[in-house]
Amino acid sequence: MLCLLETIMTSSSKRVPIPRNGVDYRGKVVLAPMVRSGELPSRLLALKYGADLVWGPETIDKSMIGTTKRINPVSATIDYTRTPSNSARNPGSAVKESCIYRLHPGQEGKRLIFQIGTSSPSTAVEAAKLVAPHVAGIDVNAGCPKPFSTSGGMGAALLQTPDHLAAILSALVREVGQVFDIGISVKIRLLETAESTEALVKKLCATGITGLTVHCRTTPMRPRERALRDQLRMIADTCRNKGVACVMNGDVKNKDEALQLMHEFGADGAMLATAAEANPSSFRTRKEGGLLPWQEVAQEYIKIALDVDNKWGNTKFTMGQLVPGKSDVYKLVTRAKNYVEVCEALGLADLYVQAGEVDERLGLRHGHDASAIGKAKSKSKVVQAASGRPSVERSMDAENRRLPSERGVGTFAWVV
Repeated sequence: MLCLLETIMTSSSKRVPIPRNGVDYRGKVVLAPMVRSGELPSRLLALKYGADLVWGPETIDKSMIGTTKRINPVSATIDYTRTPSNSARNPGSAVKESCIYRLHPGQEGKRLIFQIGTSSPSTAVEAAKLVAPHVAGIDVNAGCPKPFSTSGGMGAALLQTPDHLAAILSALVREVGQVFDIGISVKIRLLETAESTEALVKKLCATGITGLTVHCRTTPMRPRERALRDQLRMIADTCRNKGVACVMNGDVKNKDEALQLMHEFGADGAMLATAAEANPSSFRTRKEGGLLPWQEVAQEYIKIALDVDNKWGNTKFTMGQLVPGKSDVYKLVTRAKNYVEVCEALGLADLYVQAGEVDERLGLRHGHDASAIGKAKSKSKVVQAASGRPSVERSMDAENRRLPSERGVGTFAWVV
């Protein structure tokens, strides 16, 4: 299979040069940009399980402009923070800065693609320059159909103004890509006809981008509707003729299927979205063991989340995707108010002390003290000793392999 893919990828008569600090999307199976499900711990876990590259969640250019770049000594991350806009209304109260974007240069660095939401060449360039030294590429979101994006002329709204979208990409290539030696790419959706999609792809490929991802749905379509692949080979061929890598997105269940679909439709790469949201070990091939039990995946996620002081709200949301909705553990996780409680729910006694420290830094402890943590550790040891195994059942069953909606989890991260 890999040999066939290599044949596809080397058959092009020309290829847009990959910048020195950039990365070639060809032959890659990657994590899709997802709101909430694409934050730092999710990205690092996807890389651990075999993702070749990871896209961060769409970040609006204007939210990045004016941020302060800080090196976090605890998590070894680079944090882009800003003071909340409502702080001026409460001048006497202590103000805690909000973290707009967090990346880990040591663990993801040049495997991270920063996806930007924008409707302006100038603000896109200004925001992209802030993160360009620390990422492998900048990707423009031209596919999100949600009103918060389209109402501002961003996301899928850009598909209706192709000249303007091309101007944004050209500016990024010229003022960011060429300056920082990284690639610029774009993520689009299908248009209503193959002819209009082909014309759009040709226009965008002429801007100097190194990659184009197509979400195989039209703008009105929703995630539960089956992806449409009838235009995919045409898009892949058009990109290849222009020397641009083509990545496919939409209903890709695991890495093995990604490689098969890349060969079938001539795409250079593939994205995993909801499958990786439900179980990021979907990046493991069958030869590598395939899907892991959700218990093991959830434990690894919590370890990473603690290591990087992840926002509690995001951790709780992500756990809601990883843990089966009908399990008793799911109920405990959704009731948890901090890291100590979620570690107790999962029976992770060895993480209680670290969880307590993170809760304290994040202001989440709510009465948890050293004695409470000690009691929780003792309780967990008793449970494990009595059962002869960790308190969380580790048997693999069918629900490990289901998507969130099939496991009773009603909230999805939106794939942009």
